[in-house]
Amino acid sequence: MKLLVYGAGVTGSMFSARMYEAGHDVSLLARGDRLAALRRHGVQLAEEDSSAVKRVPVRVVEHPAGDYDLTAVLVRTHQVEAVLESLADLEGDVLFLLNWAAGAEPLGTVIGHERVLLGFPTDAGTMDGSVVRYRATDFMTRRVPMPIGEPDGRSTPRLERIVGTFRTAGINAKAEPRMDAWLETHAAFAVPLGQAAYDAGGPAALADDPDAVRGMLHLMRQYLGALPTPPVPRAFVALQTLPEGLVVAVLRRFLRSPTAGRSGLSDTSPVTAAELERLAEQLRRLGPDS
Repeated sequence: MKLLVYGAGVTGSMFSARMYEAGHDVSLLARGDRLAALRRHGVQLAEEDSSAVKRVPVRVVEHPAGDYDLTAVLVRTHQVEAVLESLADLEGDVLFLLNWAAGAEPLGTVIGHERVLLGFPTDAGTMDGSVVRYRATDFMTRRVPMPIGEPDGRSTPRLERIVGTFRTAGINAKAEPRMDAWLETHAAFAVPLGQAAYDAGGPAALADDPDAVRGMLHLMRQYLGALPTPPVPRAFVALQTLPEGLVVAVLRRFLRSPTAGRSGLSDTSPVTAAELERLAEQLRRLGPDS
C-alpha cells in the first residue's frame, strides 16, 4: 500500500512506523520543528521510561503531492478544515482517524464523498521532546480495536481491504457499521471529560472535586440524550441509566487511575482547549431538530 499519514503527532508517528515496518510505502507529513526532527532522526519510539530509543526511517514530507492508495488523517478536530483544502487535489481514499462528530458530509463536500472513510485511533502515548513514548502492551495492539467504517455503514471491498491490511501490519482494526454514531457517542463522553479535566488542571485534581465530576456527568447525559441515534457501543447507555452516585464513584476511580494519568487528559495546552471547543460545537449541532 502507498500510504500518506497526515499528522506527525503521537498517533500519526506510531501508525506510520508500524505500517513502514510492515513493508508499506509510507510518507509522513509534518511541519515546523517536528518536520526538522523527523528529517534528522526519523520516527523515534521508546517504551515508557526506557532509555532505548528505536529510530524508524519513515519518509517525511512537508506538502502532500502525488497519488496514494490511502491517506490517513490524524490531526486535531479544529485542524481538519485546513487539511481538507490540501487533500482536494490528491487521488485515493482518505481515512479520517480523529475526534469528529460532524459526519462525513462536510468532509466529502471538499474532497469528494466517494473518497471518505471514518475511524478513530485507539493507541496511546506521549511526546517526550521528539521521542514518542508508549506502553508496550498498547502499541497498536490494544484490546479495544481501532474502528473504521464507511459513512453509510456498508461493508465494501475497500473497507475490507484496509482493515485486512492494517491487521496484517499488527494494527488491531475492525470494521464498524455505525461509525458515525460511534464517533458521536465518543464525543459526547470525551468532551465533558476533557473540558472538566482541563479546567481542573488534570484528571487527579478533577477526581478530588466530586461536584465537578457530577457536573461533568450531567453534561455527558445531556449530550448522549441529544444524539440522533442510540449510543454506540451500547454500553454507554449505562452513563444515562445507572444511579448518579454509582457513576460518579466509578468516574472518580478512573480519574485517579494510571490509565487516566497517561492519557491526554493531562494535556492542558491551548491546542487541546481549541479541539475540545470545536468538538463541542459539533455536538451542539446534533439532535432530532438540528
